[in-house]
Amino acid sequence: MALIETVRQHLPVKYRELAKFLVVGGTSYVVDVGLFSLLSHTVLAEKVVTAKAISVVIATIFSYILNREWSFNTRGGREKHHEAMLFFVVNGIALGLNLVPLAVSQYVLGINAGNYSALTVTVANFIAANVIGTALGMAFRFWAYRKFVFPEELTPSHPEIVAVETAAQAAAEAPATERIPGQPIRPDSAGYTRHA
Repeated sequence: MALIETVRQHLPVKYRELAKFLVVGGTSYVVDVGLFSLLSHTVLAEKVVTAKAISVVIATIFSYILNREWSFNTRGGREKHHEAMLFFVVNGIALGLNLVPLAVSQYVLGINAGNYSALTVTVANFIAANVIGTALGMAFRFWAYRKFVFPEELTPSHPEIVAVETAAQAAAEAPATERIPGQPIRPDSAGYTRHA
C-alpha cells in the first residue's frame, strides 16, 4: 500500500485516473490470460476462441467492480443499473475487438493445430489474443468508460466525494494514538500537529 500512496502523492491529479485504470487493467489482464491459458490447454484446447471469450467475460466482471469502486470512483452521472448496462455493452464491443486478431490468426492465416506445431500455435494465440487483442480492447475501453459509462467528473459537492474527503480529513487530523498503525496521512496534512 505504501508504494501506491507514494505514486499517488507524486502523480499529477489528471493522470491518477489513468494510472488506476492501468492497474485494474493489469490485474484483469492476469485473470484473463491465466484463465485463457488454463482453458485453452485443457477442456477447450480445440476451441480457443470460446476459451478466450469465457476468460474475457470473467475478467470483465472483475474489472467492473474494481473500476466502479476505485478507478472511476470520482466519476459518475448515471444510475447504477444504467451504468452497469453501459459498462457491459462497452465491454461487449471491446470483446469483439479483442477476438478479432485471434480469429484472423486462426481462420484467415490458418495458424492452428492442423497446420503448425503446438509451440507455434501457442505463441501465435498468445500474441493475437493477449497482446494485440488486449491492446485494442484496452484503448477502446478507457475512451468509452470516460465518454459513456462514467461521463461526469464528480465535484466536491457530490455526496460521494464529500464522504470520502470527510473520512480522509478525519483520519489525517486524528491524534497519532487514534490512527491505525501504518495508516497513511494525506499529503495535504503537512501542517498536522498532535492534539494535546
